[in-house]
Amino acid sequence: MSVAQNSRRVSMATLLLVLSLSVTSGLSGAQTGAAAVPENASARSYGTGWVCDRGFRQVGEVCAAVQVPENAYPTDMSFGLGWECRWGFREVDLACASVVIPPNGYLNASGDGWECARGYRKAGEACDVVKVPQNGYFVESSYGAGWRCDRGYRAVGELCQLVEVPENGFFVDSAYGSGWECERGYRVAGDSCDLIKVPSNGYLAEFSNGSGWECARGYHAAGEACVALVLPENAHVNFSGNGWDCDKPYVNRQGRCTLASY
Repeated sequence: MSVAQNSRRVSMATLLLVLSLSVTSGLSGAQTGAAAVPENASARSYGTGWVCDRGFRQVGEVCAAVQVPENAYPTDMSFGLGWECRWGFREVDLACASVVIPPNGYLNASGDGWECARGYRKAGEACDVVKVPQNGYFVESSYGAGWRCDRGYRAVGELCQLVEVPENGFFVDSAYGSGWECERGYRVAGDSCDLIKVPSNGYLAEFSNGSGWECARGYHAAGEACVALVLPENAHVNFSGNGWDCDKPYVNRQGRCTLASY
C-alpha cells in the first residue's frame, strides 16, 4: 500500500470520529435541554426555553399552580395574577369582592366598578342628586357643578343670577367676568359703558382697553390729544407710525440725527 493511500485512510477515519462526536454531543445537549423543562411546563414550539401549562405560572425555575380565588377565573396570561374577577366583582387584596353599588348607581361597562345615573354625581361612595338652581339646567359632566345657567344668567355661588346689561352693552355667554361687554365705541366703566371720545387725528382701537383709541400715523398721544410728530432733520416716521428714527447713516444723539462716527 502506498503512502498516499494510507494517508487517505487516516484522514477518513479522523473525519468519521469527528462526526460521531458531534452527533453524540448534540444528542447529549438535547437530552440536557429536555431534562431542564420543569414539571407542568412544555418546551417552546420555537426557539429555546419553556412555558408553564395552563393553570400554572412561573415562579423562579418551576411552575406553580395558580390559586384562583372564589368568584374568579383563570387566564392564559403569563404575567399578572393568572386570574381575573368575574363580572360584578373586583380584585381587593388578592381576592374578588362584590362591587357595592349605591342607590341611584349602576355597574360600569367593565363590570368592576359603578357610575351614577343621570341627574346624580359621585360623592365618595354615594350618588348625590345634582341640585339645579332656578334658571339653570343639568349638564352631563363629571366636572364643575353639574349644571349651567340659562342664557342671560350667570352662576353666582349655587344660584343663577340675572345679568344686568347696561346701555350700549351686550350679553356674553361666559362663566367668567360680568357676563356683558360694551359695544364698539364704548368701554367698561364700573357697571356702565362710557362713550370713547376719539380726539382729532385719532381712531378707535381694536380693543377697548386703556384709552380705547390710538393716534394716526405721524401723530403721537399727548394726554387726551393726538399731536403731530416733529421730525428732526435726516429723520423719518418709524414702523409704529407714532415715533421717528434717524435715516442711515445717521444716529439719534439727544434728539438729533447726526452722522455716525466709526
